[in-house]
Amino acid sequence: MTLLTELKPGALKLSRIIAGAWRMGDWNWNAQQRLAWIEQCLERGVSSFDHADIYGNYSVEDLFGEALALQPQLRERIQLVSKCGIKLLSDRRPEHRIKSYDYSSTHIRESVENSLKALRTDHLDLLLLHRPSPLLNADEVAETFAALKQEGKVLHFGVSNFSPAQFALLNSRFPLVTNQIELSPLHLDPLHDGTLDQAQELRTAPMVWSPLAQGRVFTGEGDQAQRVRGTLHKLADQHGVAVSTVVYAWILMHPSNPFPITGSQRMSVINEAVQALQVKLSAENWFEVWQAAAGHEVP
Repeated sequence: MTLLTELKPGALKLSRIIAGAWRMGDWNWNAQQRLAWIEQCLERGVSSFDHADIYGNYSVEDLFGEALALQPQLRERIQLVSKCGIKLLSDRRPEHRIKSYDYSSTHIRESVENSLKALRTDHLDLLLLHRPSPLLNADEVAETFAALKQEGKVLHFGVSNFSPAQFALLNSRFPLVTNQIELSPLHLDPLHDGTLDQAQELRTAPMVWSPLAQGRVFTGEGDQAQRVRGTLHKLADQHGVAVSTVVYAWILMHPSNPFPITGSQRMSVINEAVQALQVKLSAENWFEVWQAAAGHEVP
């Protein structure tokens, strides 16, 4: 079973549903249990795994790499995504004096080397800049990307949480393949601020974090969350699927070709995300969710 799809024509292919590992440090699993999770994801066609150097207080990449080391041949079947640029105050990084962003060549290179060592791999399939920084020097970053690519340490590059203008600036210096953004029925901004228009224009499919709004589509108490939840339940009943499946299908329907990221250790949640690939919402269904989120009908 394969769900691999190009992020950008002629560029990297990722599984259409991506497994997010950011909470792995909270799972309290041993290495064998973590390996089983990786293998179960692969059985479902979910072969791409999303990381960042800072996840779990700089621990998650180590946890994943420790598990992968038990079956190193699996590396050929998976795609590893990581992010860098945020410097946290941490006992694991005592040299950091304040939380800040750093996109100097030195920091990007150090971050990549740390990620490669932690993940027990010789290359990252995709490296993202985690957050935009006012001090980002596009020429310096582009030169660093080009060198890392030539050395074979990183195969493709993108960004995360960048505005259209910030994306365009760096993309003018070095070809990017994606912008990882927040999008959910409770966070509609990318639909209207030009982010997804740019993704279509450049054919750089976005990766989507927090598609379930960190669970607020199920538990949110505000008016918006309650309206959305009612609509999602109605559509879930109509299609005979879980509410989360409807959310993933709603995101997948956008013509920018989004790649949603799950954030759960539970295979039932990943199953519901994968099932969304088979659910066909109508345009009216899609706008029912949009209207519930916006609180009004389209103009």
